[in-house]
Amino acid sequence: MAKLSLFAKRRQRVRTALRAKGSTRPRLSIHRSGRHIYAQVIDDAAGTTVASASTLEKDVRDVTGATADAATKVGQRVAERAKAAGVTTVVFDRGGFLFHGRVKALAEGAREGGLEF
Repeated sequence: MAKLSLFAKRRQRVRTALRAKGSTRPRLSIHRSGRHIYAQVIDDAAGTTVASASTLEKDVRDVTGATADAATKVGQRVAERAKAAGVTTVVFDRGGFLFHGRVKALAEGAREGGLEF
């Protein structure tokens, strides 16, 4: 199987598991590229993005985008914005990415910022 199709299968498996739990909590969805990492808190019931952050923002851009330190800062920033919007608990949607490295650093940063998942 092609690498991309395996990734798509993993992503679908994660999303299906989140939906199966029947959670009404917003989800913290992440995307990781070679250079940057992006995070957003999505309210699926309303179909809106509550908060978002990425390494493309000017304050975080000082640190190179492809590091765990930058991912931690993005996690803290998205947690801060989500709390300002009134969201304190979320479900973590790793989106097919394995939970280690930058993905784990972002999750830990969001927990440090006050989000519960």
